[in-house]
Amino acid sequence: MVHQQRPEPRLSPSSDTEDMTDMAKLLAPRLAYFAAVARTEHVTRAALEAQVPQSTLSRAMARLEQDLGVDLFARRGRTLSLTPAGRTFLASVERALAEIGRAADEVRADADPASGKVAFGFLHTMGAETVPGLIHEFRADHPRVRFSLVQNYGEAMLERLRAGDLDLCLTSPVPDAPDLVARRLDEQKLRLVVPADHRLASRRRIRLAEAADEAFVTLEPGYGLRRITDAVCKEAGFKPRIAFEGEEAETLRGLVAAGLGVALLPPPAVPRPGVVELTVTAPRAVREIGVAWLDGHPDTPPVTAFKKFLLSKRGNLLP
Repeated sequence: MVHQQRPEPRLSPSSDTEDMTDMAKLLAPRLAYFAAVARTEHVTRAALEAQVPQSTLSRAMARLEQDLGVDLFARRGRTLSLTPAGRTFLASVERALAEIGRAADEVRADADPASGKVAFGFLHTMGAETVPGLIHEFRADHPRVRFSLVQNYGEAMLERLRAGDLDLCLTSPVPDAPDLVARRLDEQKLRLVVPADHRLASRRRIRLAEAADEAFVTLEPGYGLRRITDAVCKEAGFKPRIAFEGEEAETLRGLVAAGLGVALLPPPAVPRPGVVELTVTAPRAVREIGVAWLDGHPDTPPVTAFKKFLLSKRGNLLP
């Protein structure tokens, strides 16, 4: 009878990854010991430098060689010299230890109360005046604190919070989610922005229902201001007819100025020619601005200080 030869079993890519991870966990605690022995080429001196018993160091080196399956040292009494394999391994170990040292220095620097870093996200519409003003005021008492700033729409910033990329964000609407903590800080009245030559441009105030037949330019779905626009129009008794969708409020103002529609927008940082901004008397057209952070996430001292500062601006956040 002829038996078919079975192929040798091979590890799947996921198994390879798991094996590498297991090996790293196995070797990592002994790498600094290895570097000390390699540097001194003497177990006793290395034990003094590493502040561990000589027997502990000797066992660690023997186990390291056993786990790797290669000889890292040639032994002559208590004196050791690196084998070619040992020299190759040492070069990578020194790079790894140096990288760990740099990472430790970086995280300590970011957490420093006086000069640490705050990763802060905010809406595009708050980038011209509000956020620069807040940071300028905060740095009057914390002049060396550094900021990593991210501008984006609300949902994207909340995902960055959850991913750990941001410490805090200013967003709208104020989120209500079990994994987040959010505090309302202020609100902005939204205005109906119309072209300067529009039939409504001579008005100062308007009930939103009077614009039910107009084409609207809005932000894309998923943006907080778009959800507010849809909700306010629904309360006014109509569904807005969307002519154009964009990603940034000032772009929408440009589209309005070009006569492509009307828009519900917060006040601009600088008045824009070509448009007229009308106060909406009904329904109530506002967007709430709040600060959010990840629930249970430990704060560094600079983040704690900036969070306290933002919360102190309740009712006085916006210029």
